[in-house]
Amino acid sequence: MIPEFDQFPVFYFSNHNSIVGPGEIVCMPDHLKKLDFELEVAIVICKPGKNIKASEADEYIGGLMIMNDFSARALQMEEMKLNLGPAKGKDFATAIGPWLVTPDELEEFKVPAKENHTGNAYNLKMKCRVNGKQVSEGNLADMEWTFAEIIERASYGVQLYPGDIIGSGTVGTGCFLELNGTGKLNDPTYEEQWLKEGDEIELEVEGLGVLKNSIVKDESDFSILDLKKNV
Repeated sequence: MIPEFDQFPVFYFSNHNSIVGPGEIVCMPDHLKKLDFELEVAIVICKPGKNIKASEADEYIGGLMIMNDFSARALQMEEMKLNLGPAKGKDFATAIGPWLVTPDELEEFKVPAKENHTGNAYNLKMKCRVNGKQVSEGNLADMEWTFAEIIERASYGVQLYPGDIIGSGTVGTGCFLELNGTGKLNDPTYEEQWLKEGDEIELEVEGLGVLKNSIVKDESDFSILDLKKNV
């Protein structure tokens, strides 16, 4: 990773109108070109605040839940060549749930934050299964930056409101993009894995439940990847 990874928590804004729960994820044809899951945990802000210090930020967390930040990697890779985004590669579906678990219910899982970091950390085992087969495993305690530190940066000069959702970022090995990269590094003949129409995805996080989704193809055959302007 570039040096800035260890200097501050980076994030992007997603489309709040595409938040879904357990159930079907309806995908356009371009979404199904290198469709990926992302194994994450999210927090929900419980009270308004601005310029919140990390030392106080855990008080603004109303609960934790599972998040699957679905990613259309073909679209994402195209647009990020311009050093902007992600946009269309991320704006179509973000699944959350099935429960919102309050911090007091997770006291037994609390562990110290990493050295030189501030805020609560949680020892929560994380897994992803696709069609019943486990493909990913990690732990929320592996987060480099705490949610408190992320809140501090996100709230700098900006008002946060109750109901705002903030994701942890993908846990290590928590997406096919990373798994495919590692697989190819170890074996040049490695066959890439991506989500397909009809697949069932289960994200399981200790203490937070299991978030289940299935991939459904939209009936439209419209493709924006085929509409590149000739220059």
